[in-house]
Amino acid sequence: MSGQHTGQTDLPLTSEGERQASNLATVLGGINFSQILTSPLQRARRTCELSGLSHRCEIEPDLVEWNYGKYEGLTSDEIEKGQPSWNLFRDGAPGGESPGEIAERADRLISRLRALTGNIALFSHGHLFSALAMRWIELPVVNATHFELSTSSVSILGFANHHPDIPVISGWNSVVKDT
Repeated sequence: MSGQHTGQTDLPLTSEGERQASNLATVLGGINFSQILTSPLQRARRTCELSGLSHRCEIEPDLVEWNYGKYEGLTSDEIEKGQPSWNLFRDGAPGGESPGEIAERADRLISRLRALTGNIALFSHGHLFSALAMRWIELPVVNATHFELSTSSVSILGFANHHPDIPVISGWNSVVKDT
């Protein structure tokens, strides 16, 4: 809510975040998932729980949010005072992860996901998931700048209907309305 970068800070969901996460149950509850993976951070685990999927969830360390290093706890405005035109997806974070390190982490996770079958639910964080989506469609992490995510939104990574070897983004940033 404050706009601070809280990648590795293990904060709980706010009451608004809990309400939004609860809305996911109406959408995700009707889908048969073969695998459910979540970031180890409590806000992602709680979102998974409130969506009704925590009964079969597995912690996946590669789904943890970007390590913001020295920028942890700062807002973008505060960071840009010292580094004008800063862009996480292009510049990374000093003392934290670079776009190349995030790409390696995303590629490792994608290799694991592609070895699985069926629908897979992932509970992660905005910057990491935007970067993961870019790597899914084989683009550099810097392109994630153009793929913003809202809290408790649903996005779908899949494959082209008539070309199952071509990865696509089938849905992006769908926000579930109050039920």
